Amino acid sequence: QVQLVESGGGLVQAGGSLRLSCAASGGTFSRYAMGWFRQAPGKERESVAAISWSGGSTYYASYLKGRFTISRDNAKNTMYLQMNSLKPEDTAVYYCAARRTLNSNYYLTAQYEYDVWGQGTQVTVSS
Repeated sequence: QVQLVESGGGLVQAGGSLRLSCAASGGTFSRYAMGWFRQAPGKERESVAAISWSGGSTYYASYLKGRFTISRDNAKNTMYLQMNSLKPEDTAVYYCAARRTLNSNYYLTAQYEYDVWGQGTQVTVSS
């Protein structure tokens, strides 16, 4: 199965943007549903966004209010999370996750549904 490595995190001022990447290796990336999760200090990990392996179906947590965009490039074995209008409350470690699925338009929103995880990348938003 795939292995995942996140990158693109860092320190940004409130209102700024970052693009996270999740690079996959060792498997057929184009058959994996993918997702982004985050965990803030002292809080439980929560779902951010998800995408089917075709890229045709996406999910966003309601609290995002259109600020983030999930996408994937199956030719590059990479998933992205474009984060705009960042707020201090977006500060967290962001994780990508994967699960092989049969349905090309099926996305997964719950942590327990994923069986491959990256190591995480820190995003810090200053006020």
